[in-house]
Amino acid sequence: MAVSNTKLRTLYIMKTLLERSDEEHVLSAADLEKALKAQGLTADRKTIYGDIETLESFGLDIVQVKGGVKAGCYIASRDFQLPELKLLVDAVQASKFITTKKSRELISKLEKLTSENNAKQLQRDVFIINRPKADNETIYYNVDRIHEALSRDRRIDFQYTEWSMEKKLVPKRGGRYYNVSPWALTWDDENYYLIAYEEESGRIKHYRVDKMRNVTVSGEMRLGREKFDGFDLASFAKKTFGMYGGVDEKVSLLCEARLVGVMLDRFGREITIVPEGSERFRLTVPVSVSPQFFGWITGLGRGVSIEGPEDVKEEYKRYIEGILERYEG
Repeated sequence: MAVSNTKLRTLYIMKTLLERSDEEHVLSAADLEKALKAQGLTADRKTIYGDIETLESFGLDIVQVKGGVKAGCYIASRDFQLPELKLLVDAVQASKFITTKKSRELISKLEKLTSENNAKQLQRDVFIINRPKADNETIYYNVDRIHEALSRDRRIDFQYTEWSMEKKLVPKRGGRYYNVSPWALTWDDENYYLIAYEEESGRIKHYRVDKMRNVTVSGEMRLGREKFDGFDLASFAKKTFGMYGGVDEKVSLLCEARLVGVMLDRFGREITIVPEGSERFRLTVPVSVSPQFFGWITGLGRGVSIEGPEDVKEEYKRYIEGILERYEG
């Protein structure tokens, strides 16, 4: 069925306003008439403003500027404001697991959510080029299948890989498939992780989604629901350093006052800080004790010390001694 010129005209006026107008770029009736002419359509001033009233009734937030040099109209508000789009673009650019090609595709789509003039402010390719990025798009298919498993309450099978000396991802465990029950996806330290229950060990484990290969949704129902009753993903991320697992302990730390911001950023504002004079403070936090946790403590230097428990202190001493041994002689 042929579409009437009247309907097409109204749609092209809407398209032109969305693509080309904003508060700094007001389009006059003559501008809109010229845009319509480029599409093989004609309209007079009265008809154009009638179409604008129709679009306003439809729900478009159109501001009409009357009188003066800048008389005309523009789109006043959109689903996403420019600062919000900049935030989303920065998140895409910062994500190591999103390839350079996919980053540009996503940013191009985000640009279409604002005017052409505002879109120019979102084009900052230098950040994409200079940041390390994934070189394949396997992660998108992995995420899609994980979400399918979550919605269907099913387990997943996959091969898990690790980097070789030849800078290639090779299967772990001789290529044997993992079978786990997925329960959550989280983003930590610029990487995407699957949080899952593994029946074989009876533990909650995490896997880098970009290192998963050949993900398939199993016909088996998920297990481990009782492990995730009341599971707090935020607390899990705070106590797990670099997503490396370890034994959960409540660790007491004695810190210099200058490190209060570091501790709040790492463990959250709900932690209890106990002043020790004016120069130091003490806190007790849940930690998954691992070499990554000890490395984080070491990086803070003399500003922090582990006060307890004793077995964690001894383990940390062995960690430091093991490093020093490499430099003896």
